[in-house]
Amino acid sequence: MDDAAETSPIPLPRPPAGADPVPEPYPGPGLGEIAAGIRRTNELLQRVLAEVATTPSTHAVFADAGYVYAAAGRLVTGVEDRRAFDLDAEGLIEAFIDKARTIFPDSRLLRVYWYDGARRRIHTPEQQRIAELPDVKVRLGNLNANNQQKGVDSLIRGDLESLARHRAISDAVLIGGDEDLVSAVEAAQGYGARVHLWGIEAVAGRNQAGPLLWEVDSQRVFDLEFCKPYVTGRGASEPAGDHVLCEGHPPGREDVRFVGARIAARWLAERGRDALAEMLPGYPYLPPQADQELLNEAEELLQHSLRGHAGLRRVLRDGFWDHLRPQY
Repeated sequence: MDDAAETSPIPLPRPPAGADPVPEPYPGPGLGEIAAGIRRTNELLQRVLAEVATTPSTHAVFADAGYVYAAAGRLVTGVEDRRAFDLDAEGLIEAFIDKARTIFPDSRLLRVYWYDGARRRIHTPEQQRIAELPDVKVRLGNLNANNQQKGVDSLIRGDLESLARHRAISDAVLIGGDEDLVSAVEAAQGYGARVHLWGIEAVAGRNQAGPLLWEVDSQRVFDLEFCKPYVTGRGASEPAGDHVLCEGHPPGREDVRFVGARIAARWLAERGRDALAEMLPGYPYLPPQADQELLNEAEELLQHSLRGHAGLRRVLRDGFWDHLRPQY
């Protein structure tokens, strides 16, 4: 047999008539296609990472009003019964918001949750005023015959866990002290949120459960000087002129802004530039004591109470800073 016969290919059998043709084998992607796919994947990952890097983290404040009233009242007036003192809840909530913003400077506030009790869960006039504040949501449990809150801890647990589970918050500020909140802290941490426990200084011992202190990521306690501007014992002496403050139609925004600038000018003249310069790093916030002094002086000048007018109180601070900052 010659070489040509030995090397000739063996013919493949032809498929029967009417049968589907045999598919050609898929050669697979070439190196160029693989490299292009890797480039597209890298570009997508870079866009995702860039979006994540520019998305601000979010924090929320969960405040047990029963704890706040009892602890602040005991610290400032020596009694826990909220009927024995007045608490400027609006001012205290704003102070909490300001403190959170300084601690989480690159984070935005989702909202403040204010948990309180009410009979048949019907808002009291005070709770209605708090509910009208911007960035504040009032959540009500029940009050029993002994004026004890019921169902508040479960509301806190539900909100804290739900927001953490849905990645709505990265940091949670918890103001309370009940051991029943430990499970909520653990659940929120399990979803990646950090939980920060804030408390009010105890007169003796501590007013927050040990297991709760052990589970949180950080702790902070507010002392007497922080709380004092927001708590007033009923029947205690009040600054002259407070009893004549009008509670009717509030003043205009421009009037309030002008008063804020006027007080800033007076403080500069009386206290000196160096004393006021210490407040500049905290802009746009004021130390709690200075903020309370500004409010008291503004109410005297306006002869009108600004309690319950969160928007006007912000305008007052804006006017104060508008005059102060250009001086430096």
